Amino acid sequence: MVASAYQAQLWVDADACPVAIREILFRAAERVGIRLTLIANQPVRLRPSPLISQIQVGAGFDVADDEIVRRVNAGDLVVTSDIPLAAEVIEKGALVQTPRGEAQTKENIRAKLQMRDFMETLRSSGVHTGGPPSFSTTDHKRFADALDRYLARLVTE
Repeated sequence: MVASAYQAQLWVDADACPVAIREILFRAAERVGIRLTLIANQPVRLRPSPLISQIQVGAGFDVADDEIVRRVNAGDLVVTSDIPLAAEVIEKGALVQTPRGEAQTKENIRAKLQMRDFMETLRSSGVHTGGPPSFSTTDHKRFADALDRYLARLVTE
């Protein structure tokens, strides 16, 4: 475990997090003894564990995101596909992993924000841009592998 006074935590933007990813997170939290908190606008089914909790926030635009930003600390891992949220927690020194296993970093977040804004402009002008591809077994494995690498670093620090 982390030797410092503060032990890193896992935070999940749970409203859009696939159930399969939540299950991976539940098992990982219990396996390594790390706190896992899911934040959502609606109730989320949890595995009974003293390490796993949920914070249900009120309805509204970015309410869950704002709560994550308020609570996250440097070194924590946030699981989200929300690019503006990722940018905010990266600024606080947290790490970000999407449910598809992609790392959001200081090096790539600006380009992702610009692409998001560009796509939003296209959609608002009536261009059909489609949505993300279906969540696949490859995404599932990529996420699990990335989470294992993060947790292995915590255990060795």
